[in-house]
Amino acid sequence: MSITYSFAVIDAKNDQVETTIGTSPKLRIYSGTMPTNARTALSGNTLLAEGTLPSDWLGASSSGVKSKAGTWTLTGQSGAGTGTAGTFYRIYDNGATTCHEQGTFGASGTDMTVDNNSIANAQVITVNSYAKTGGNI
Repeated sequence: MSITYSFAVIDAKNDQVETTIGTSPKLRIYSGTMPTNARTALSGNTLLAEGTLPSDWLGASSSGVKSKAGTWTLTGQSGAGTGTAGTFYRIYDNGATTCHEQGTFGASGTDMTVDNNSIANAQVITVNSYAKTGGNI
């Protein structure tokens, strides 16, 4: 069975993401193998960078695509050492207790691109682009 939606429905689903996750969520970048989905616990992953996103962190969805709003910056954590490549990101609520989204990170062709994929302790990293499409489970 295959279900498809109009852009109006996809945009409404995309816009619900920011409402559900809430304002000023935590963005974290990890190394290691990405868990199966956002509901799966981390296992042997190292936290490389973390930051708090702007209060209004996503623009309105248009034609099925929702992009970042404002400036997204993260700070390299001690686990990054002198430079470690990130492999995936997770977005948590502002208390960093519930992971609501995860995706690929790094070079072009990923869900999120940053100015430097090799992250070092205390390094400031800027997210260049982020795009959420559709509404996958």
